[in-house]
Amino acid sequence: SVGEGVTDLQPGDHVLPIFTGECGECPHCHSEESNMCELLRINTERGGMILDGESRFSINGKPIHHFLGTSTFSEYTVVHSGQVVKINPKAPLDKVCIVSCGLTTGLGATLNVAKPKKGQSVAVFGLGAVGLGAAEGARIAGASRIIGVDLNSKRFEEAKKFGVTEFVNPKEHNKPVQQVIAEMTNGGVDRSVECTGSV
Repeated sequence: SVGEGVTDLQPGDHVLPIFTGECGECPHCHSEESNMCELLRINTERGGMILDGESRFSINGKPIHHFLGTSTFSEYTVVHSGQVVKINPKAPLDKVCIVSCGLTTGLGATLNVAKPKKGQSVAVFGLGAVGLGAAEGARIAGASRIIGVDLNSKRFEEAKKFGVTEFVNPKEHNKPVQQVIAEMTNGGVDRSVECTGSV
């Protein structure tokens, strides 16, 4: 169902939840450099809805807080309309349900922030869902070399499907991985994307 005042969605639309929502109105939403929406940015402290701070969930009369504004671990959820994106109704929901966060995060980081040019080299650190999305973004952009870096060598074969051309497992070298990459590329890559989640 759709709440009062929502005009861009209709009941029955297929949508994916996004925890980094976009109100579509603030300077960040209109920027090509940021998607940290002033209204819907990630806020782990917020346990309720934006307008009234109240939860829409309860069990035995006790409120249950909204996790990252989406509560995607629940069977049903209530979200701000800026925290869903409409998708093609022909897309199989059992497959696209995992696309919302990981793949789009990596793809967007590469295409919209790193912006590799055709023929450039890209290193992707971490080949989980986010890293595979980043590699795909580098492939779409026309990167000539896409070096995947991961501690799990089992990920390398799958990463080829997303455009990765070369692989480095830091555990297989006795020097820092950045030095390995610098030697492989005669000085370093043109762009690198960090997808391990490690600060």
